[in-house]
Amino acid sequence: MSQRSIKTTSGAEIVLDGDLLAVLETLYHEVTARKELERSFEDMKREIDHLIGQLTDDERREYLSESIFLNQVKYENNKLESYLRKLGTNPKSEI
Repeated sequence: MSQRSIKTTSGAEIVLDGDLLAVLETLYHEVTARKELERSFEDMKREIDHLIGQLTDDERREYLSESIFLNQVKYENNKLESYLRKLGTNPKSEI
């Protein structure tokens, strides 16, 4: 069974394999880098809405779940980094 794909407004293909980071990487290249960092919130929102419009309900649910998970991990990492900074530890040098 072949995997389904969607396309950005510029025609870049994104294979739907559950990998949210692949979607984020494509968004970066197609919106941010293509516009040489001169993109707006509206530009990115428009592109995201375009991609979401191509997803089935099940695909939306899968990618939303992955997005919430990754955002929770980032949130926890930011909280830990802040806590370590308060303790006087440089968390970046610990990595």
